[in-house]
Amino acid sequence: MSQEQLKRYHLIGMVLEGSVTLVEAAQAMQVSYRHAKRIKARVAAQGAAGVVHGNRGRSPRNKLPAQLREKVVWLSRELYAKCNDVHFTELLLQREGIKLGRETIRRMRRADGQRPKRRRRVPKRHYKRRERRPAEGVMMLWDGSPHRWFGPEHPPCCLMAGMDDATGKVLALRFVPQETSAAYLQLLQQVVQRHGIPCSVYQDMHSALKRNDHHWSLQEQLQGRQEPTQVGAALEALGITPIFALSAQAKGRVERLFGTLQDRLAALLALQGVTDVAGANAYVDNGFCDAFNARFAQAPQESASAWRKVPLGVDLDRVCSFRYTATVGQDNAVRLGGHVLDIASGPKGRGYGKQTVEVRQLLDGRWRIYLADQLLGEYPATPVVEPLRRRKRHPHAPGAHEAEWVYLGSAPGRLSAAPGKLRRTPGSGFRASRIA
Repeated sequence: MSQEQLKRYHLIGMVLEGSVTLVEAAQAMQVSYRHAKRIKARVAAQGAAGVVHGNRGRSPRNKLPAQLREKVVWLSRELYAKCNDVHFTELLLQREGIKLGRETIRRMRRADGQRPKRRRRVPKRHYKRRERRPAEGVMMLWDGSPHRWFGPEHPPCCLMAGMDDATGKVLALRFVPQETSAAYLQLLQQVVQRHGIPCSVYQDMHSALKRNDHHWSLQEQLQGRQEPTQVGAALEALGITPIFALSAQAKGRVERLFGTLQDRLAALLALQGVTDVAGANAYVDNGFCDAFNARFAQAPQESASAWRKVPLGVDLDRVCSFRYTATVGQDNAVRLGGHVLDIASGPKGRGYGKQTVEVRQLLDGRWRIYLADQLLGEYPATPVVEPLRRRKRHPHAPGAHEAEWVYLGSAPGRLSAAPGKLRRTPGSGFRASRIA
C-alpha cells in the first residue's frame, strides 16, 4: 500500500477504536463524510484491503485514445493556440468534428503546460478564523524566520520551526544560515524521528516547497504533472499531504510563534552569551522546547494522537535527502554536477552501463546510488548545497527551448565507492536533461 493508503487505514482504525469521530477522520483524509463512511465499511469488512481502490490496474472505459489526445494537443498548440478553453472546444466540434467536454479540454491543456488565456480575479470573500485540528499529528505547520537572533551587531540567520496545529506545541527548532531545501529536510527528519509522521503540513509557497516555474519536461508532460521539489518529494514519500497558504495571514499561528520566539528566545540567547548557530542549536536542544511548550501549549480537543510511526523498511536518511535521476555511462560512472561517481562491478562482474539510477546526496554530504531499491555504492561526503537548478537560455540562442542544469556548489571531483582519497578533477560545469 502507498503511504496515503496507510494513513487512511490508520485514521479509520482510530475511528473503529472510538478515539476520533468519522467527521474528523474525513477532514484529515480530505474526503467527504459519505466517502469516509464507505471506506470505514470496507475496512471493517476487508481489513487493510478496504483502503485499496477497486479500480486499481484497470483502464478507464471512457479513456481517450492516445492518437486522438495527441491530435487535440497538437491542434491546441499550433492552430488554436490563441483560443481560450471554451472557444477551442467549440471550434473542435465545428471545424474538426471532435466532440469533447470543456473540462476535458482544460485538463489536457494544463497538463501540456498551456496556461489559461486570461486569469480571473478571485471575488472578495468573507474570511474567518480557522479552527485548530482536533488531535495531535493531524497537521503540522512549519516555516523559517530570518532575523538577527544574536543581536544587531551580529549577522542574521534563520530559525526553522515546526509546530503542531492542535496544541501549538513546538515540535522542533533548528538554526541555519538560510531558509533552504536542506534546512527543511533536516527539520522534517528531526520531527519524524522525535514525534512520528504527521497527516499533513501547512506551509507557504517558498521555492523549496513548491514549484514556481512553468517548465515541463517531456516526462512531466507524459505523466500530466510537474515533479515536486526535493522537499515535496520527501513529503510525498512519507504520505504527508502538503497544504499551501496563500498569504502570511493564513499561517498566522506559526507567524505569531516566531514573534514570541524573537521576543523571548533572542533575549535568552543574549543572556547565555550565544552568538553563533552551533551554540544556538545546542541551547534549544537542551530543554528549551519542553519549557516553552509547558508555558504556551494547550491541550488538544481529542486525547488520541494521529502521529504515525515510520513503516518498517523505510530508510529515513534516504527519504530526507536530495534525489537526482541519472544515466550510467558506458564506463560505469555517473557524472553529476562536476562529480564523477564510479560504480563497482556487480555480481559476476556485471556492469551497469545505460541503466537509469537514482543518485542521493544525504544531509551529511555522503552520496549513494540506487538501482530500484538496490544500493550500488556509497561515496565520501562533499559539501551539501542547494539542488541542481534549471537556468533558462537566452530566447534567441540555439536550442532556447531546452533547459540547462547548473550545479551551484564548488570543488567537484571523482568519487569512488572503494576506500581511497578523493581526487579533484578540473571543471565544474554540468549539463543534462534527464535530471528530475
